[in-house]
Order: sequence, then structure tokens, then C-alpha cells
Amino acid sequence: MSGANRDLPVADFLVELGTEELPPLALPELERAFAEGLRTGLQEAALPHGEIRSFATPRRLAVLVRDLAPTQPAQAIKLKGPPLSAAFGKDGSPTPAASKFAEKCGVEVAALKRVTEGKGEFLFFEGSKPGQTTVSLLPGMVQRSLDGLPIPKRMRWGASNAEFVRPVHWLTLLYGTELIPVRILDTDSGKVTRGHRFMAPQAFEVQPSEYEATLRERGKVIAGFAARRELIREQVTKVGQSLGGNALIDAALLDEVTALVEWPSALAGGFEARFLELPREVLISTLQHHQRYFPVEDAAGKLLAHFITVSNIESRDPAKVRAGNERVVRPRLSDAAFFWSVDRKQPLAERLGALDAVTFQAKLGSIGDKVRRVATLAGEIALLIDTDKTRATRAAELAKCDLLTYMVGEFPELQGIMGRYYATADGEPAEVAAAIDEHYMPRGAGGALPATGTGTAVALADKLDTLAGIFAIGQKPSGTRDPFGLRRAAIGALRILVEKNVDLDLRALVTRAAALQPVQNAATAAELWDYLVERLRAYFVDGAAQSGAATVTTEMFDAVRSSEPVSPLDFGARLRALSRFLALPEAASLTAANKRIANILRKAEGGAGGMVDVTLLRESAEKSLHEALAAIVQDVERALAKRDYAAALARLASLRPAVDGFFDAVMVNAEDATLRRNRLALLAQVRAQFARIADLSCLPG
Repeated sequence: MSGANRDLPVADFLVELGTEELPPLALPELERAFAEGLRTGLQEAALPHGEIRSFATPRRLAVLVRDLAPTQPAQAIKLKGPPLSAAFGKDGSPTPAASKFAEKCGVEVAALKRVTEGKGEFLFFEGSKPGQTTVSLLPGMVQRSLDGLPIPKRMRWGASNAEFVRPVHWLTLLYGTELIPVRILDTDSGKVTRGHRFMAPQAFEVQPSEYEATLRERGKVIAGFAARRELIREQVTKVGQSLGGNALIDAALLDEVTALVEWPSALAGGFEARFLELPREVLISTLQHHQRYFPVEDAAGKLLAHFITVSNIESRDPAKVRAGNERVVRPRLSDAAFFWSVDRKQPLAERLGALDAVTFQAKLGSIGDKVRRVATLAGEIALLIDTDKTRATRAAELAKCDLLTYMVGEFPELQGIMGRYYATADGEPAEVAAAIDEHYMPRGAGGALPATGTGTAVALADKLDTLAGIFAIGQKPSGTRDPFGLRRAAIGALRILVEKNVDLDLRALVTRAAALQPVQNAATAAELWDYLVERLRAYFVDGAAQSGAATVTTEMFDAVRSSEPVSPLDFGARLRALSRFLALPEAASLTAANKRIANILRKAEGGAGGMVDVTLLRESAEKSLHEALAAIVQDVERALAKRDYAAALARLASLRPAVDGFFDAVMVNAEDATLRRNRLALLAQVRAQFARIADLSCLPG
């Protein structure tokens, strides 16, 4: 707290919006955005405050602000008025312009100051006005925060014209014990909140300072999302242990369940042991994705015939709740067992022809067409990475066949995974079966990468084909729109190349993928390459910051990009070497010298190419630089041949004394044109050696 409000009493502020059940997947972001909107409003209003806490349950969004000042500090006012030439007449009397300005400032003309600014003199007012009261400012802040929530589609309810993500039932708006009267979203504010829909449906008054505790004790509501999430984790873990196993707690499922309940109560359930014959992923998908249950496994990692559900009520008859959940899950598992049985009656390969009847994209043909393109490219990549071409081609041909199975039709998240099971059952080679699953990898941010060479080849081919095809038809991502998941495909391909140490000419592969497309566009390969390079920038610059690795700046990335590496793996090696070089004591001087050389060469008339004529080296400093450069060229060549960029830069760093001496003693732009061209050629050779690794002139400093 500071300023005029330092000694004034403060109070806690609470806003709670009660609604119908909010979308569970959107709840965490709605909570964050609501709190951030109010934080911004308080900052803009210069209202001192303490801790800001947010709350979110299926039926409410709330924000609590501790120790909020009752008024704004006094606002300093500085206003520039009309020039004196327009403010006063020849007799010195104020003109209407001066009088209106004084009236605006609330003072007499005589009280206005005069300031000189530029070539003129102006009337000027400097004063202050008292800050507005907090209770008068808060309704507008709440309204703006709600208006700014990330709600893709708002709805109306009843006869109201208000629009929100779900119908609103109550609004609590309190500053200390004081009600802030306002009508927002066609709802009048009040002092009351409401508890659990079934366990404590009655309305009751609440005080901001006791909000969370009161809801828990009287309302049977755990308002804090994080607190509720942790309680669910503890309950599910404990129930899993009571079953003699360990609960599988998926983070996304835990978040979703947290957003669905206000008073969690974990219960165990079971199913018939015969369903354990289904593939593990089928069971988990059925329980997690379709029923929002937590599976349980034993110490050896084998699933048990149990699940854990989280109820939103503390039932007096848990056995009925358990039986109800078991009754619901049984048909789901029976369907999965039926699909598993029927799908295996037809070999995966027999579905290949039917892919021609499934459209991939109207201009790019069927999925069958895509499979043929991917098979061609995967075979070529396999040869480049020393992997069996026949296996890669076969895996690519089978990779999309499971899309036509009953199981994947019901559980689309299992595409590739089911293909692996069915291919194994058909007797396909183990690496081919694995590659069918792996070609979708990585499936998400930070996801696992293909483990086999065949999977690597097919994964790269599939991603590059999708990228090239969509770029060819002019539907590349724009803004937040990316309907074909091209950003994910690009980052996935780059991660495979860099993190699996796969050294490939990505630019050549992009050109090849573009050439295989049914739609030919001369700009496709170049546009796609630029797109991939920008994704690579984000991967290295942002990824290094997140992983704690050596710092990579966007200027460093541009410096390396200027050397035009075509392999992302090579790109990374150059960046690491540049990072090590910049830590050397010689780096700053040589970076500055490279910038100076670049400027000199840019301005040189007639260019700066050609060989250096040793007989024209007159000054000892230019001779020393030429000799120093000649002495390290072979070492640099050997290092570059091994891609030991750190060693190459370390040798180039030894040029610092000679480079510094050259600029201290030699006039580059000599009057003699022959000498000038020779010195420019020498500098061009120095710059060229560095530029083979990175263009240091791109760096700051």
C-alpha cells in the first residue's frame, strides 16, 4: 500500500458468479481469465491490494481480493492548453479558448501556469483530483472481466438478452460486509451464495474473508480447484491401495473430474474378469475417456478388474452408487469385446483397398492416395537412415488401415495402437506392427518418439506429406486456425530429427514431398521450408528456456540460419557451438568486428570478392591478419568436416589479436583502388570463415 491510502482502512472483496454446470474442460481457463481480468482492472485503476485468489467449481467462478483499498490514490493531472498567442488578446485579456481551458481544469485563468515547449509558449495546468471510491469502480471491472472471458459461443436463457457460457443464477458482490448493488448478466447482486446442488441447496450469507471455509462447512463445496484436485488424488490413491493395486491417475482426467464435482467422494467398482483379455489400451480408453473412471493396476503393471469413480455426492448408500456405475460400464466393455473379436476376422491388409473410398482432402484425394505417397517417401527415407526399405513401405501401407475397424470407429483415440495389435495378430513383422503405432508419434507436446527406424521413417513421411499437401492447396495455418494440425506435425517432425539424432536434409525431403502431391504449386516447397524453420526457431529458443539448456536467442538463431543449414540436427549443433563461443573472452570483440566488416563490405563499390594478392599487403597489421588466417584455415576445414563447430569457432577466436590490430592500424578504404580491393578481399575471407558456421553480424553488440 502506498500514497494517500496508506493509513485508510481496507477490506476484502469477493465476486462470485453462480451458474448452471460450466463446461469442465474450459473451467480452468475461465477461472484464470476471470482472475486475470480483475487483476488488470485493479492495476489500471491503481487500487492497492493484497493477495488475489480465484475459485472455480462446476457451478461457480469466484475471485477474492485481500486488503483492497477503499479509494484510489489522488490522481495527478497535467493538461496542456492553447498557445499564449491564442489564449490572450492584444490587450492581455483572456480569449474564449483560455476561458474554456480554465473552466475544464476547474480554476481561474490566472491560476494557470505558462510553459515553453519547442518554439512556443502554452497555458498549462498541473493539479490533482481525488481518487474514485473502490465500490464505484468494481462493477465496471467485473463486467469487463466477464466480457473478456474466452467463451467461443455464448448462450441466452429464458427471456433474458444476457449472454454467457451458461445460464446465470446468482451474483455475489461484496466489499467487506458491504453489498455492492449492481445488475450484471440480468442478475442483481446479493450477499448470499449457494451450496452443493443436492447436499446443501439452500442460499446463505457469506463474508469475503470466510468465503472458502463457509462454503466447505455450510455448503458442502470445496471451492478451490487445486485443493479439490489434490483431495481427489488422495482419495483415488487410497481407494486403489485398498484394492491391492495402484490407481492410474491421468493428469487430464484428474482435471476433468475436478471440474465436474464440488464435493468429491471416490468409490471402487468392478467388472467381469473376462474383459481383462482386451488390449490394455482398450480397457483404459473405455474407463478413462468414456466413463471418466480411474483404472487400477497391480504391482507388475497388469490391470485389475476394478475401477475408481468419483461421485459428486456423499451418498448414504454407496453400494447403490457403485452398482449404478458397474451397470453403466458393462455394455461399454461388451461392445469393445465384440469389436475386438469382429475386427480380427479380417486381416488388416485386406482393408487397404477400401481406403480409396475414404476422402483425405477433396483436392488431395483419398486416404488411399495419401498412403501411396507416404509409402513412397517412407521407403526413400528408410534408405537414408539405414533402415529396411521393404519394412518401411509395408508399414506405411498398413498404417491407416485400422481407421476402417470397428474398434477405432468407436475409439478414435486408439488409431495406430489398434493397428499394432491387429498387425501383430496377422503375423506382420514386429517392427512393421510397431511402426503402425509409432507413425502417429509424438502424439502430443513432449510425447514419446518412435523407437524403431521403420517407425521413424513412416512418421516423418506421414507428417511431411500432410504438411506439403495442405501447403500446396493454400490452407496453411493462420492465426489460431490450424484445422489440419500442421503445427503439431511440424514440431513432431523436428523433434524426431533433433532428439533422435537423425541427420537428414530436411529441405530436400520437403521438396520431394511437395513433388509427390497431386496439386503442384511452385511456391510450396519454399513456403513449407520457411514455415518449418520458424517452428525450429520456436523449438530452440523457447525450448532452451524451458529446459534450462544453454540460452538460445532469436538473434543467435538468425546468425546460424544465415549459414543455411538444411539439417535440423546440424542446426542444433551450430547453435550449441555458437553458445559456447559467445562465452569466450574474444567473442565480443570478434562479433563487433564481424558487424564492422559486414558494413564495410556492404558499402564497398564493385564488391569485395577475389583472391588476396600477398604482394599488395603493405602494412604489418594486414600481413599479420593474412598470416593468422592462413595458419588456421586447415584446422577449421578439418573441424567443419567433422561438424565440430565448437572447435572451428575456437580456432577462429584466435584471430582476435590480428583482427583488432588490423582495424587499429590499417585504412581499409585506401585511396589506391588496388590496395582497397585487396584489403576488402582479405576482410571478406575473414568474414567467410565465420559465416560458414554463423553470421556473427546478426548478433547484438
